Amino acid sequence: MWLSALHQLALADGDFSEEERRTLADHLAATLPNAELDWEGLPPVQDRDLAGAFAEDPTLAEQFLRSAVVVSLADGHLSDKELALLHHWADLLGCDQSALKGLQPCDAPTSALNLHPLEPLKHWLDALDPSDQAVAGFIVSLIPAQCPFERDIVLFGHKLVHIPPMCQLNPLYDQLVGLRFRCLSRLPQDEQLRISRRDCSA
Repeated sequence: MWLSALHQLALADGDFSEEERRTLADHLAATLPNAELDWEGLPPVQDRDLAGAFAEDPTLAEQFLRSAVVVSLADGHLSDKELALLHHWADLLGCDQSALKGLQPCDAPTSALNLHPLEPLKHWLDALDPSDQAVAGFIVSLIPAQCPFERDIVLFGHKLVHIPPMCQLNPLYDQLVGLRFRCLSRLPQDEQLRISRRDCSA
């Protein structure tokens, strides 16, 4: 249920092509080869089922919401659809939405971003430590292992644009990287070693 909802959120803004979906599914299957989950065939989650799954454990509901926020931020782009779904789930599960006030869609005006400090959201995300291996593996698959190097885009000897490192673009990058490390530690040791080798060779 938890994983199906996160997968639904990752695809919510329609940015994933069929090829990207297959790539994500293959990556997840490689990260947790013994999970026996059909990553591409995960069904959409109904509100009543999600509410029922967390009805008796508010702490688990908040952990789910935190992991959902991470999924929405992992690609460095927060869409209106993703933000709306986060607020909807928070309402549905009766979670405190104060930390979500720091979130704004990527196309929000800069002045709007300055109205909501991100410090509460940073502390909120730092407290997330998923114990479920499937959820941890999903997060490991979505968050890049390291900050991409900055570079210049040059055409015919002329610099067209300078791309800064991701850590300068995403003020929550440190929280995401720390969470990825915690999630990696939740996976079986052989999977940790395999992913670490892959990260080093990337």
